[in-house]
Amino acid sequence: MSHHVITLSTITCPACGHSKQETMPTDACQWFYECESCHLLLRPKPGDCCVFCSFGDIPCPPVQQHHGCCQSGHSSAS
Repeated sequence: MSHHVITLSTITCPACGHSKQETMPTDACQWFYECESCHLLLRPKPGDCCVFCSFGDIPCPPVQQHHGCCQSGHSSAS
């Protein structure tokens, strides 16, 4: 069974609720996203690798493919 990777995600601003469909990069993480409505600069929530995993309706391609976070070399001490 093959897994189809979805590259479109609707990202929603937590401050104003504005939503926009964006194309996710498949070869890099997007750590910042500016809401085009209120201009809030979105950053990933703690534990998430990118703004799409935090604020999008579809997680980023590496997470969809079960490759984990797209940040290589990132470690967290708990």
